[in-house]
Amino acid sequence: MNVPLSMMSITSRDNPLLKELRKIAHDNNAYRKTGRIWAEGDHLCSAALLRGWKPSVAVFDEESLPKTLTTHPEYAQVAHKNIAIPSNLFREISGLESPAGMGFVLELPITTAFDSTLSTVILDRVQDAGNVGSILRSAGAFGFKQIIAVKGTAALWSPKVLRAGMGAHFGLHLHESVAVEALSSLKMPLIVTSSHQGDWVQTLHPPSPCAWVFGHEGQGVGAELMAMAHFYARIAQPGGEESLNVAAAAAICLHASHL
Repeated sequence: MNVPLSMMSITSRDNPLLKELRKIAHDNNAYRKTGRIWAEGDHLCSAALLRGWKPSVAVFDEESLPKTLTTHPEYAQVAHKNIAIPSNLFREISGLESPAGMGFVLELPITTAFDSTLSTVILDRVQDAGNVGSILRSAGAFGFKQIIAVKGTAALWSPKVLRAGMGAHFGLHLHESVAVEALSSLKMPLIVTSSHQGDWVQTLHPPSPCAWVFGHEGQGVGAELMAMAHFYARIAQPGGEESLNVAAAAAICLHASHL
């Protein structure tokens, strides 16, 4: 096909950029070494642009390029570099069963100190990528702009968490691999969820800002963090189930903060 002048064509799978993209699209921890992530598809890319992120590279499947740029001509104008690659090479990069035909390479922001003015969610060793992504999505929806992931929590920028977050990442301040003792510098009350003690979430009326703490899928919140809590909260379960999925519990608690 005829590639636009502003578009670079790459046809070798041994190209250094494509090698890097294959790693960051499939390896959960590659972004920690490269400082870059792969956001594939219209939803994630649009969410990034909406939040003011500027991609360093825009990558297009050359077969679907005309359709992509007809629908979203802005995608060819926002990155420092645009590249078009054959469909077989795009499929090797893609982390999706049905490749989306385009994606952005984004540079991770520099991590700053905790912001004690921001409503916060603390994840204590939450390990399932789907749960972590869902919690980030709920946090963004309910105005909790800071996420602190204690060591042992799933990698926040891993491909699976990024997809599960559905674009929420780009509006959040993310801190990961945090030691529990470092949370003492967070100047706000901690609310720990518990299945057997504390106030019902709908009656708690927590202060703002505050930090909700959600724990490991099987073990719950660790003893050290439990001891740091200012409040304990629990969710009524009249149906008699022993516990809720942590992502479901998080959505209920974060929404209850606004009741």
